[in-house]
Amino acid sequence: MNALLFGIDFQTFESAVRAASGPGGLAVIFVYSFLIAFVLPLPSEVVLCPAGYVCAEGATLGLGVPGPLLVAVVVIVSGAGKALGSVVALYVGYGASHSGLVVRAVRRLGFDPVAWSKARMVELVRRYGYTGMALGLSVPGFPDTLSIYAFSVIEKEYGKFAAATFTGSVGRLVVTILFLEGALFVV
Repeated sequence: MNALLFGIDFQTFESAVRAASGPGGLAVIFVYSFLIAFVLPLPSEVVLCPAGYVCAEGATLGLGVPGPLLVAVVVIVSGAGKALGSVVALYVGYGASHSGLVVRAVRRLGFDPVAWSKARMVELVRRYGYTGMALGLSVPGFPDTLSIYAFSVIEKEYGKFAAATFTGSVGRLVVTILFLEGALFVV
């Protein structure tokens, strides 16, 4: 079943990544990673398909570089796309969470989203800082968009936010690869 939102078939994006090849394939991976940081509710691990991981098809980018280097390039390109997308999410999320229109509408329902999210996220950020954000983003299968927007409510430092997102994105793909290679065992 295709996931549709606002008339957009998100599975088309995922399929494009699975079939990515050549230098243009790296651009597809970058754009996909950028979009999943703030709008697409899709798994980020899919970017490993063209590098020969995750997908049964065993697709390849066909760049003529050794496997480990290909994986490293894909991981870095994906991390960079997600870091840039997180900056957009930070801008949008912080702006929306502090918008008078949004806040007033939700307060009418008896809920103050800024106060609630700040209380929870300030506690998390104080306790773990950007390291907590990076670690949260390193968990395979957990929605990136949710973590990014949760942190965007109180954060304003674009550079640190992007660096934490990049680190978490790379960590997530490394954890996924280690799990698939059998280096990590689930007990």
